[in-house]
Amino acid sequence: MLEIRPAALSEFSLLPELEAEADQAFGELTPPMAYGDFPPPGTAEDYAGAFHIMVAGRPPVGFVRLEIVDGQAHLEQLAVSPDHAGQGIGRALVAAAKAWAREAGFAAMTLSTFSKVPFNAPFYASCGFVEFPAGMWGPELAALRRKEAALGLDAFGPRIAMRVVLPAGPAVPSERFHTHG
Repeated sequence: MLEIRPAALSEFSLLPELEAEADQAFGELTPPMAYGDFPPPGTAEDYAGAFHIMVAGRPPVGFVRLEIVDGQAHLEQLAVSPDHAGQGIGRALVAAAKAWAREAGFAAMTLSTFSKVPFNAPFYASCGFVEFPAGMWGPELAALRRKEAALGLDAFGPRIAMRVVLPAGPAVPSERFHTHG
């Protein structure tokens, strides 16, 4: 069973390499995305400054980074090592992040992602997220999308914001993964 837990301070230095490895999946698309032109991975300091980071495994083989945007939880980043892709780790990390955010008192979670990449918007839709129209965005989500466009991410393909409501009630842990938090 793979443990999902809050990241330890000593693990922040491992996350930039894990992020860079996870980006390789964009090169496997047809046609491939030039992921080498993406903004560079975050630094250990960037990760240390995040609102909350959960990792899967010891050492981590995946992570999810949460921030606060417009007073709600925001899934800023999800990364899984290509060596561990397709094993449900990303799905378990999203489920753990949603459960953590719900328990922390957030009513919803947002994210922004590529709309046409199978392991982006379609994946998040399978996790309960729905497209969140621009007219409903708060000022921070709108600013985040402008920042992504300024960084050149929109040049790689259409991006959308998505949102999931986090209903009150007990979280249901995954059968395959044990969640700490």
